[in-house]
Amino acid sequence: MIDMKKNRLGKSLVGISLSLSLLVTGSIVLSPQSAHAATVYTSSTASNIINTGEQFMGVRYQFGSRTGNTSSFDCSSFTQYVFKMNGVNIPRSSRQQSQAGTYVSRDQLQPGDLVFFYSPIHHVAIYMGNGKLLHTFGSAGVTITDLNSGWWNSHYTTARRVLPSV
Repeated sequence: MIDMKKNRLGKSLVGISLSLSLLVTGSIVLSPQSAHAATVYTSSTASNIINTGEQFMGVRYQFGSRTGNTSSFDCSSFTQYVFKMNGVNIPRSSRQQSQAGTYVSRDQLQPGDLVFFYSPIHHVAIYMGNGKLLHTFGSAGVTITDLNSGWWNSHYTTARRVLPSV
């Protein structure tokens, strides 16, 4: 009788140990995949936004362009349009956009982040990665410029992350 109880206890302990081992191993295996899925979703959305924006290279700049107009853009109608085409709604003006999402420090910029200039804010661009900006202004129209040089470098004000982090 005592041997049967010891045997049952031993089997129970082995079963519990195996269950705990599987639980811990499963957690370790699943956690990185979940985090990776969120990163893939965000970077995929950012890539799609940038690709959408690049389709409008050279489209002329016009201050106060109507929302949804694709024959001309101002900086914030451009960002609003390309984000909306990829399922992300942001406000219309650059000042309003500078309050959306969450603050991002300059050294933490990721593709798809919105970058703002002047004080008070009145220009917005999309960060592409590698120090590059996709935006529209002046006679350049929709163009790519270098954030880390000249005027753009010295007039950088802040950045916001508006992409969902699933």
